[in-house]
Amino acid sequence: MTTHSSFSLSSSIAALGALSGERAATAQVIPNVVSVAGVDPSGGAGLLADLKTFSALGAYGCGVVAALTAQNTRSVTGVHLPPTDFIRLQIDTLFDDVPIASIKIGMLGNVGVVRTVADGLQNRNLPFLVLDPVMVAKSGDKLLADEAIAMLREALFPLATVITPNLPEAAVLLQETVPESVRDMRRAAEKLRNILPHVGQRWVLLKGGHLPGGDLVDLLFDGDRMIELASQRIDTRNTHGTGCAYSAAIAALLPQRADVPTAVREAHGWLARAIAQSGRLQVASSPQGHGPVHHFHALWATA
Repeated sequence: MTTHSSFSLSSSIAALGALSGERAATAQVIPNVVSVAGVDPSGGAGLLADLKTFSALGAYGCGVVAALTAQNTRSVTGVHLPPTDFIRLQIDTLFDDVPIASIKIGMLGNVGVVRTVADGLQNRNLPFLVLDPVMVAKSGDKLLADEAIAMLREALFPLATVITPNLPEAAVLLQETVPESVRDMRRAAEKLRNILPHVGQRWVLLKGGHLPGGDLVDLLFDGDRMIELASQRIDTRNTHGTGCAYSAAIAALLPQRADVPTAVREAHGWLARAIAQSGRLQVASSPQGHGPVHHFHALWATA
């Protein structure tokens, strides 16, 4: 039977600030966390943003370059995918030496890259894997080929501890219409969870930022517990890379926290504050751009 609980950011932000680990990890050993993702030269999304997030949340960041993009805060003008044998070489060389506590997977580009990453991680026995099924950039530019979606479900979903689709991504994965209400989201979360293996610790984090209105609701579901993560929408265009930062924050916190819900709650609160403080940065040069979130909002002195 599915049980429901809720979490309100506005009522818990003080406690989250004390517990979030934004200034230091609570674990005695600093975890090594790796991002397998694309490179965004503007630093707002992808691998560069993931490394900032890992550092902000007390983890040592490593990276495997799965794609190169030419992009800024307004658009993606080009994508180059490295040869798959070189992507595999990056994975093997890194994992043969560095003890990895958690991994975040982001942009993979095409079916060959998806298969290569899945094969490279298949027997690594990773404690935690967070899969962000990146399909479209904030600008609307496509980042994953259609034929790669089935391979993503088949090869990488079985390895994931948490998958973090937004509503349009959930619709593509389920081959359904985009959820239009929290009730629709609950049904979609249940269907997504059924795609994951029924053994082990597996969670769906369905992000509700595309729903209209001032209230934002994300749903975290493990097949039994349906946890609502609620917050107020922040009026800003500085949302470039929010999905990357969210999934990277979860990956950084999972080795440092007692369970998945605790890590996701703290990542949710950290991201809300990173968005709220994004106005301190001046990255987008035009009103048409989507600036990044402020990954180091808790660490950099206020001007």
